Amino acid sequence: MTPQQKQVVWQTWEKVVPIADTAADLFYSRLFEIDPDVKGLFEKSDMAAQKTKLIQTLASAISCLDSPETLKPLLVDLGQKHAGFGVVKRHYEIVGSALLWTLEQGLGEDWTSEAADGWTAAYAFISETMQSSVNSTPETGSVFGGKAA
Repeated sequence: MTPQQKQVVWQTWEKVVPIADTAADLFYSRLFEIDPDVKGLFEKSDMAAQKTKLIQTLASAISCLDSPETLKPLLVDLGQKHAGFGVVKRHYEIVGSALLWTLEQGLGEDWTSEAADGWTAAYAFISETMQSSVNSTPETGSVFGGKAA
């Protein structure tokens, strides 16, 4: 990610934090709308706790964008856990779509092309890194054409 992309992600995240509960609700509604089958991955989940985890994970990842040496091990561990839950490549694609849509809805006029570029880059880094510890197959391989660096 470029310094400018990181900056816009940090700036827009500050605007998401006050509406975090709404953003989490929007995210999961959109996720299940895009692919209703994904809801099965959450059958045993406490969705209130899951929404909190989503926001906390995003906050942690965003706060460490300048510290990849800190962020990468956390994301690799998270990727391994998600693989254990049955998360595969197509799920990362759906999550990315739902996340960007949620940010666009939540940020309104603050969702600029620069914000979209920054968040797309941030999600690409996050999802590639999460997948980097998972064996690459057509179903579980990296969404963005390779392992995270």
